[in-house]
Amino acid sequence: MSNRPAPKYDEPTDVSIVRTAISALLVVAGIAWVVVYAVKGIDEPPKIQWMYDLEDWNWLIGFGMVMVGLVFAANKATPLGRGRGVVVGMLGCFLLGLAWIVIYYFTANDADFPLFSDLGQYNLVVGIALMATGFVYATKWE
Repeated sequence: MSNRPAPKYDEPTDVSIVRTAISALLVVAGIAWVVVYAVKGIDEPPKIQWMYDLEDWNWLIGFGMVMVGLVFAANKATPLGRGRGVVVGMLGCFLLGLAWIVIYYFTANDADFPLFSDLGQYNLVVGIALMATGFVYATKWE
């Protein structure tokens, strides 16, 4: 055995405030988009006409921003992209995706359950997308 030092990896030592802020902004904006559409955009007559005209694309825009924000946060320059943050992000996305699908299956026939009844079968896409985001974090785990 040789006494060679272990190779050093190029890890940023500083947290990128800009990248972290963009990630958080995307997640919050996506959640806000979904909430606004669920509360104001679905009604007849619509309270927000342009959002009503987008129909089911609103779900893709809202949940897409959340997923992109989470994937963007999986970089080593953000707190979720290094050390314990990777495990938190990975397990959080896995468990949230699993919980989303399980809750959907238990409430599929209940028309009074908000958001889940509006999404319909798209609930499966949301749950699987959350789990896929967990796999992005899994690739960053060392």
